[in-house]
Amino acid sequence: MAQLSDDCFAFGGKLRRLDDALDDLQQRIEPVIGTETATGASLLGRILAEDIYSTIAIPGFANSAVDGYAVAHGDLAQGTETALPIAARIPAGALEIPALSPGSAARIFTGAPMPEGADTVFMQEDCRVEGDIVHLPSGLKPGANRRHAGEDFAKGSLIISAKTRLEPQHLAALAATGRDAARVFKPLRVAVLSTGNELREAGPLPYGAIFDSNRAMLLALLARRGMEGIDCGIIPDDPDLIAEALASAANRADVVLTSGGVSTGEEDHVKAAVERAGRLDFWRLAIKPGRPVAMGRIGNASIFGLPGNPAAVFVTFLRFVGPVLDMLAGTKPRRPMPFQVEAGFSYAKKRDRREYLRVALMPGPKGQLMAQRFPRDGAALISSLLAADALAELPEDVTELEMGDRLAVFPISQLL
Repeated sequence: MAQLSDDCFAFGGKLRRLDDALDDLQQRIEPVIGTETATGASLLGRILAEDIYSTIAIPGFANSAVDGYAVAHGDLAQGTETALPIAARIPAGALEIPALSPGSAARIFTGAPMPEGADTVFMQEDCRVEGDIVHLPSGLKPGANRRHAGEDFAKGSLIISAKTRLEPQHLAALAATGRDAARVFKPLRVAVLSTGNELREAGPLPYGAIFDSNRAMLLALLARRGMEGIDCGIIPDDPDLIAEALASAANRADVVLTSGGVSTGEEDHVKAAVERAGRLDFWRLAIKPGRPVAMGRIGNASIFGLPGNPAAVFVTFLRFVGPVLDMLAGTKPRRPMPFQVEAGFSYAKKRDRREYLRVALMPGPKGQLMAQRFPRDGAALISSLLAADALAELPEDVTELEMGDRLAVFPISQLL
């Protein structure tokens, strides 16, 4: 496990804008884990640690894109139908392909090699066959319905760049080039723990206590990113116990992820415990919900301290922590582009703070896509996460939003 540079998270200043923080980190962070070779379906979701080049041309030969009739375009009559004898039949997978005789056509099927002398393919539904004669309509352009050798990938071309998270389409590209294995980064190991005297694992639930929902959510969010979550349980609001738990977690993982106890209350001990067990580099982002976010290091592990409210944890992870973990895991962080919809509500906010509102997307009265805000603001409301299918982003310089204004939204499915 490689150690982060001493100043990796050292931003300076008390409050950071989200984009500035991510830009700084992207310049500083290198993957903190080793590599291994994976094969077949186990590559899905893994992060590529090498550039992949095609060792062959794909396709390796000119072939037909349709079922139909291959001809030499020069044999066609101009402005009228052409009748040609059918001189050959070429199915997909044929290994011996006779050259096309001048003034003839070849019956050909999708994926079958083009015969020498043919450069154009007519779709079978556009043709009329009488016996062994095919009647071809006029107007087809030279080279129509023909795939060229190397049209998809040229031999030696870069097909997948290192640091790409492998999706099904990437596995298709690997298989098409005859590869079943690739060097990938090992999964990032992330220890997850919650702090709070009020938290419980299971019932019975005494008055004043709540069940811990943040760990379940964070472990699921890590699994969606192909990372190894290590459940470190619930730690009471005790400075000594928290410092001890953080140090233990840092010995087991590449990253430690906590929720709760990072604000400024008398029972918020995580910030001080990080400074006691390691080093705190950064605290607070200019976003809502989720402003109190601690970042630092304990030993060789990086640490992120998140707020305690579930909606704040969710937003902070999707928009900040998740992308930073991607960098540590070896991949390029995704900077999803929002799309514009019409606001179905009005809203006021403070300047110099980016806010994320939980919204549902639905058709407006004129058929336009409209965002409706969840009616309650609380960062503790898990119900707001269930009702929302997007996060609406209000930039730092916006203070007023009126109904009908254009609004930038990020679908939650895209952020996940």
